[in-house]
Amino acid sequence: MNKYSIEQFIKQTEQVDKGEGFFELETPRILEVNLDGLVWAKAGSMVSYEGKIKFEREGILEHGLSAMFKKALTSEGTSLMKANGQGKLYLADSGKKIIILHLQNEAIYVNGNDLLAFEPSIKHDIKLMRKVAGMMAGGLFNVRCEGTGLVAITAHYEPLTLRVTPGKPVITDPNATVAWSGNLQPEIQTDISFKTFIGRGSGESIQMRFEGEGFVIVQPYEEVYMQAQS
Repeated sequence: MNKYSIEQFIKQTEQVDKGEGFFELETPRILEVNLDGLVWAKAGSMVSYEGKIKFEREGILEHGLSAMFKKALTSEGTSLMKANGQGKLYLADSGKKIIILHLQNEAIYVNGNDLLAFEPSIKHDIKLMRKVAGMMAGGLFNVRCEGTGLVAITAHYEPLTLRVTPGKPVITDPNATVAWSGNLQPEIQTDISFKTFIGRGSGESIQMRFEGEGFVIVQPYEEVYMQAQS
């Protein structure tokens, strides 16, 4: 068979059921959801589906007035949609690598721009870091996911997980920070001398400091957050 024929291309790239369950990595950058009910997903992340699936944007009052207030302050990256029905749903986000995590009565914080999908059994709450709201475009927000179930997050290129241990804090660039364990509460610090050293007006001068015991996931890429469009 000609290695460049259409038939060969289809054979190499076609969808194959792996029998992995609700979430399945069809490729490292495309998530297959074997849907029979409901899944939460990042708004705009659907690339294809088959079956009978209805999509609905998260209602602004769905989680109460406090959530509505927080959503008004954060960027479009927090927008979620509900996909309800039966079939196969394919999700992706700007070609980013997808990581599936099975929480077992655990919690994880995910950068609002890096949360792709999660099961309805997972409780989610938007957290806004007010200290940096005026320092970075769109502020800095994250989503706390808690409970038992599957969560899919995304990262540009290969993620790196750093362990945080007592007495050995980890400092990260907020734009490169993907997620961290639910028991950690990062402090925001600024380093004016570092800002001067690198000759930039923002970015690395704002840092996240993690202390205690847990982990932080970073990516070799700095995301740029845009203000929400009215």
